[in-house]
Amino acid sequence: MKLPASTEWLLHCAASLAQLEPGETASAAQLARYFDLPAPYLAKQLQALVKAGILAATTGPRGGFRLGREPDRITLLQIVEAVDGTSPPYECREIRLQGAGALRPEDCRETCVLAAKMAGAHRAWREALAADTLADILATLPATAPAHTRRRLFEMS
Repeated sequence: MKLPASTEWLLHCAASLAQLEPGETASAAQLARYFDLPAPYLAKQLQALVKAGILAATTGPRGGFRLGREPDRITLLQIVEAVDGTSPPYECREIRLQGAGALRPEDCRETCVLAAKMAGAHRAWREALAADTLADILATLPATAPAHTRRRLFEMS
């Protein structure tokens, strides 16, 4: 499975916003400069996280983005699904019933073993992402990372 680059962007942006002090926000332009990303496209992508309640946005001269809830209530799966949706990446088209090698319909009453294996892998992937929160990510960062992130984000204001 290959996710779009915007998924990586938003995972990193959310992790960076989780390092801000309460009440602080960072603009899309600040985040774009911080990660060297295209600001207009990043701003559009950040709105997906706002719509999902993962981020909150404020307007005005001191506006920007902040987490919409506590980091321990935001899973990596929620971020990924806000950007990429919830559809499974594999769709069985029952090609075992097609072409010169087609099986008899009565031999295909059970779910295709390949479809079942792919569904199991997708479930495991989702469970792994659902088990990790932004708080878990923050706990693995070096102690100096949050101050570094804040300093670098805000010196670009």
